[in-house]
Amino acid sequence: MAYNAMMLPNMAATRTELWPSITNIAMAPWRHMTSVTPSRPVTSKNGVEQTKVTEAQRVTEFRIPEFLQQVDFGSLSRSRFSPMTPMTAQTTLSNMGRVGLRAANPILRHPQFQPRVSTQSSFLRSFSQSSSGILSSPRGISTLGAFSVQRRAFGSSNGISRNQLATLEESANRNPGNANAQNAFYQLLLRANMPAILVERYQSGRFASNAATNDAYQRALTMLGVNANQAANAQGAVNGNFAGTQWPTYEQGIANAAVAGSANGGNPMGHKGEPIHVIVQESTRSTIFRWVKFLAIFIVTTYLCFALVTIAIEAFSTFRRGGPSSKADSEVKAEKQNTRFNDVHGCDEAKEELQEVVEFLKNPEKFSDLGAKLPKGVLLVGPPGTGKTLLARAVAGEAGVPFFYMSGSEFDEIFVGVGAKRVRDLFTAAKSKSPAIVFIDELDAIGGKRNPRDQAHAKQTLNQLLTELDGFDQDSKIIIIGATNLPKMLDKALTRPGRFDRHVNVELPDVRGRIAILKHHAKKIKVGPDVDLEAIAARCPGRSGAELENMLNVAALRASRAKASVVRKQDMEWAYDRVTMGSERKSMVVTEKEKEMTAYHEAGHALVQLFDKESSNTLYKVTILPKGPSLGHTAQLPQMDKYSYTAAEYMSNIRVALGGKMAEELRYGDDKVTSGVSSDLERATDLSFMMVTLFGMSSVLGPVEYGRRYENLSSETKAAIEGEVQRTIRKSYEDVRKLLTDKRNELDLLAKALVKYETLDKAEVEKVIRGESLPGRIIAPKGPMTLPIPQQAPTPPGLGGVAHPQPPETPAPPAAADTSNTEG
Repeated sequence: MAYNAMMLPNMAATRTELWPSITNIAMAPWRHMTSVTPSRPVTSKNGVEQTKVTEAQRVTEFRIPEFLQQVDFGSLSRSRFSPMTPMTAQTTLSNMGRVGLRAANPILRHPQFQPRVSTQSSFLRSFSQSSSGILSSPRGISTLGAFSVQRRAFGSSNGISRNQLATLEESANRNPGNANAQNAFYQLLLRANMPAILVERYQSGRFASNAATNDAYQRALTMLGVNANQAANAQGAVNGNFAGTQWPTYEQGIANAAVAGSANGGNPMGHKGEPIHVIVQESTRSTIFRWVKFLAIFIVTTYLCFALVTIAIEAFSTFRRGGPSSKADSEVKAEKQNTRFNDVHGCDEAKEELQEVVEFLKNPEKFSDLGAKLPKGVLLVGPPGTGKTLLARAVAGEAGVPFFYMSGSEFDEIFVGVGAKRVRDLFTAAKSKSPAIVFIDELDAIGGKRNPRDQAHAKQTLNQLLTELDGFDQDSKIIIIGATNLPKMLDKALTRPGRFDRHVNVELPDVRGRIAILKHHAKKIKVGPDVDLEAIAARCPGRSGAELENMLNVAALRASRAKASVVRKQDMEWAYDRVTMGSERKSMVVTEKEKEMTAYHEAGHALVQLFDKESSNTLYKVTILPKGPSLGHTAQLPQMDKYSYTAAEYMSNIRVALGGKMAEELRYGDDKVTSGVSSDLERATDLSFMMVTLFGMSSVLGPVEYGRRYENLSSETKAAIEGEVQRTIRKSYEDVRKLLTDKRNELDLLAKALVKYETLDKAEVEKVIRGESLPGRIIAPKGPMTLPIPQQAPTPPGLGGVAHPQPPETPAPPAAADTSNTEG
């Protein structure tokens, strides 16, 4: 049953009020044990005190009861508890055995209990609680009314010494839950002819029991001559009257716990080793509230732990990098540059403009005497790989001043304000090393156009940069150089006069610049005498200096793998094809049918390029080897550096793009053209659309530009533009049909040669279409892989000995013969 610990104070208060009544009722049967001492009237001033003394003597003086007069008190030992507690009715009652209480209880005087009472009175003479002839002082009753376990002083009986009985009793009291210890004590009591003690101990219900103890209990009842049913009824009646009427249920639980504690020799109220077992029953509302409280605390704690761990990780990563301030300090350290203008090629005009900056840093008095002011900032604009960073380093190297380098993406990080702080640190370090050059690469990363809807912290870095540019004095001798390939994305406040007011264009190198770049980088590798760098430079229009350097490096790597002593011509050719057309996919499986279709497709491109008189390009090489995303490639080269094209040249490029589709159509028919023509059609459509909308090359629409405002045009104008684009493509397609129809024999010869040799250059193509052989070429194998032909099971004959007719074979769809860039 649930027990509420909060009711203990109320229980104590209730017992304090009811105890006098309970004491009077309990002491009524024992009043015959005390000797009545008459009190004489005393005629003195101290009459009141004399009366009190007489009453005290009457209570404390007693005579030995009749049933204890035959006990040998001299053979009994003094109880160790006698000096501890006073002789009161409360302590006497608490140390009385249950049998004695039943004998003294008026309830048990009923005729039903007379045999039981008389039997109990007879065996009470066999043991005593006193020692040395003095009645031992009983232990005090506990606060909650629990009866404590008694330790008896035994005498010798039937050859059993009292020490044995005392030892086993103490062992049984120490282990009230051990039935074996109780049975050992019970067996010794039976041998000592003390069944009454056994019955009293068993019926107390405070000690463990099992089959052996139950058997000992039955034997004790037999020795006492008491029927088992009578004993059970008597015990039930006494327990029911005594426990049910006098003690509440929850007090009985406390009393049992107290008895168990005193049986072990401890505090009846429990102690640290053996606490009182209390079960607190919670209501549903309190349980729900407790769980809700637990979940809320758990969620909040988890969130706080997650936030702390995140902050710790970010702080740790920052400290590993040295922290924001130390990172900025480490990155703004000045560098000494050894690069000179002689190391920069392909941009002579840009070098000339930057010579003024070098002169200003070397000899500022030359310009200040005439009142001239050089710009604070120089913006280098050009495509990627043209040498903008190399130019900035060359300026610092020529001037012999410290060079501070930072990329635009290194300013901003996850922490707000870090970018502005790094800008301040950068310019502070530059001022301390004046004269100096500050180079900011990829300036568009921090100098992009501002949007009014942007957050304030997103503009801090740019605002700080603008402030630092305005804060420079003319005498500070610090030049700011920025580099970008997207000048239109820069904020206008950054490019106004007084900041980055001078723009230096660094364009792609021309043929002379490419030759100079190749010769400069060829000094670092061993180039064979058969390598013609000028011819290679002529093949690479539109290539930047970084791409040319990479081409030489690829050739050197291939020569190293081949264990060659120098870089040979074939290595350079292979590197050029690798950079221009992509790497070969040697592991790709191509069937003979697909190879033939690809050969006709590429042969159509090559013949149109070769026989079109309006073309500004020349044929370079044709291959049907898979390179990059395409199954074949037709490369063409411009005859010279060209920067503008006529309408006839654009039409020639459209015809070259449509040559592959027309060749497939002439060979296999309209319904057998492959999907590899998609990239050719896309290129032809783009060229035709640019001619109509951007260049005004349409006689129907006139010299009007429609490209930038195409989305805002009317539907009629859009329809006219689309019609003109289609007309241009159809006209070019018919021109290609006429050309390839006239050159059908050359088309077949070139396609067969491509299947046989896989790759042909311009000279070899011209020999093939003239019907000449190529004695120096190695014939390519039939295919990279031979697929096994599955064995077909014989068809069983049908009814009447006629075989089942076989269904016609469905031809597989042709693979895409994607042509590569037809312009080179």
